[in-house]
Amino acid sequence: MKKTILTVAISAIVFGTTSQAQAAGFQLAEFSSTGLGRAFAGEAAMADNASAQSRNPAMLSYLEGRQLSAGGVYVMPNIDVTGDIALDSPLFGGQTLHIPASAHDVAGDAFIPNFYYSNQLNDQWTWGLTVNSNYGLATEIDPTHAAAIFGSKTSITTVEFNPNIAYKLDDAFSIGAGLRVVYGEGEIGATTPAWVGAIKANPALPAPVAGRLPDPGTSLKSMEGDDISVGWKAGASWQINADHRLGLAYHSGVKLELDGHASGLLYDGGQNVSIEGYLPIELPAFAELASHHQLTEKFAMHASVNWTQWSVFDQLVAYFPGEQKPIGDIESDLVKNENFKDNWRYAVGGTYLLNHDWTLRAGMALDQTAVEDQYRTTTIPDTDRLWFSVGAGYQATKNLTVDFAVTYIKMYGDAPISEEQDLAGLASVTLNGEATGDVLLAGVQLSYKM
Repeated sequence: MKKTILTVAISAIVFGTTSQAQAAGFQLAEFSSTGLGRAFAGEAAMADNASAQSRNPAMLSYLEGRQLSAGGVYVMPNIDVTGDIALDSPLFGGQTLHIPASAHDVAGDAFIPNFYYSNQLNDQWTWGLTVNSNYGLATEIDPTHAAAIFGSKTSITTVEFNPNIAYKLDDAFSIGAGLRVVYGEGEIGATTPAWVGAIKANPALPAPVAGRLPDPGTSLKSMEGDDISVGWKAGASWQINADHRLGLAYHSGVKLELDGHASGLLYDGGQNVSIEGYLPIELPAFAELASHHQLTEKFAMHASVNWTQWSVFDQLVAYFPGEQKPIGDIESDLVKNENFKDNWRYAVGGTYLLNHDWTLRAGMALDQTAVEDQYRTTTIPDTDRLWFSVGAGYQATKNLTVDFAVTYIKMYGDAPISEEQDLAGLASVTLNGEATGDVLLAGVQLSYKM
């Protein structure tokens, strides 16, 4: 199922769901509003409802009968990039020109849905299905914005279909496994900023030089494509005693290949030609060690340590296997050095049983960035994040539970951005800035025991 058009981005490419990513890199954490209420603390050791299998398939063994859980999280990001563009060229008489290049609200609101089903076959075997997403990013600025040469649009969507099965070894230990089937589609592009038009229109600029500059808004390189691939996941749980439980889960990486055609002025020179191309991307593996502690009859605490193998996101290289090559007859093109590093996330939360009808939740988390300062970009303005979450569950009927949650995420620490591009061999273009902002999440989850 590899189809559509590949056009390779001038600055960066990412893969995920239609939302500004709320975990490191372009990873998403918003798979359940139940877990959202405690900042996803202890998820690999929790069995609130059928969504438990999303993080750890072994937790299916704790679910009785048949259960459904569905909901969504609405993401409201407020992400700004402040900075300016510096132009250096002999055309300017040795002077450096500075152009304001701040961009506000580069990530739009988005809704992330989810669906889960579990079915207990007998005292030992339980199977389930999930439909959700684990990766995502969406950022956009005006095609003629001062920083558009570094990337003007990134819009990525993934859907993960995941059948799981769990086996209860005994009263203490359970194991589980699942198949990850990931479909993704995305669009990304870079365009010519308005200031290029101002330079081009300068009467002092020689006509042959002006003719080499594209008009504002011209597509330089862009991408639109999709693919489907598979991976796996596995997990285990240890019920230490009636009040304490540990969970461990691992999700493999998933290798995607955006396969299609390359285009854009810097590849086809403005000619109407079809250039075959593909770009491999590996979605990183991730793992979680979690604990659940029932400290009193009404109060429980949860904790998690998460690891994501972002170091696999090192370079983006496009390949052109067809007879028609890009300008210069190149076989491949280094789109961007990403140089991501593995990252860690730490979360702690609590659950309090207020009465027969209401359950209260709260949690905090520190989600560390996967990007070193020297490699941060406008298209992936990743930083450390602090999570503050609250939530509640309402037992509407004997079989129906409704969970609500709200989370505030604050970008934490300095997040400098420095990128450089060449403008048709005429000037060096440098973007210096900083990413700032916060995110508000609101979610609801309906869970039904059939």
